[in-house]
Amino acid sequence: MKFIDEAKIYVKAGDGGRGCVSFRREKYVPKGGPDGGNGGRGGDVILVAEGRLASLLDFKYKREYKAERGQHGMGSMCSGRDGLDLRINVPVGTVVKDADTGEVLADLVEDGQEYLVSRAGRGGKGNAHFATSTHQTPRFAQPGEPGEERNLKLELKLLADVGIIGFPNAGKSTLISHISAAKPWIAD
Repeated sequence: MKFIDEAKIYVKAGDGGRGCVSFRREKYVPKGGPDGGNGGRGGDVILVAEGRLASLLDFKYKREYKAERGQHGMGSMCSGRDGLDLRINVPVGTVVKDADTGEVLADLVEDGQEYLVSRAGRGGKGNAHFATSTHQTPRFAQPGEPGEERNLKLELKLLADVGIIGFPNAGKSTLISHISAAKPWIAD
């Protein structure tokens, strides 16, 4: 198994669904009025510390993570379904940083610890929400809000069981390269 202790990923929360512009039309209901439903909320992106993982190897092959978007509102006062949250498992001891600013966002040190990385967009209101006694037929609805997106840098903290101390050029790196699978950089 290859050991990876650093990875860069892109995460995007789900966008909110659009509100619906709809009017009730039935044969024996002369002035039915607006009945457009609200859009659903998008899904959040959540990092979860998992004790069974030991490396960030999965993030070498998949670098983009997007949560589900909310469904659009529909007629007959039907609201759109909320998007599902995206839960990403990372090893315990992972430090989460914003790749653009370098700011440390979270330090996941306990098994099961969660951190909300990217917040979802809210769903838009349908035209039934805007109906009042003076404005009985609104012909507009709100669009859904976009979800947050960000670039993240994941770093795995390492804890060594053994350390080798010695003078420069004493052969520490050469010794490690011969007795293990490590490939340290060996100076002249």
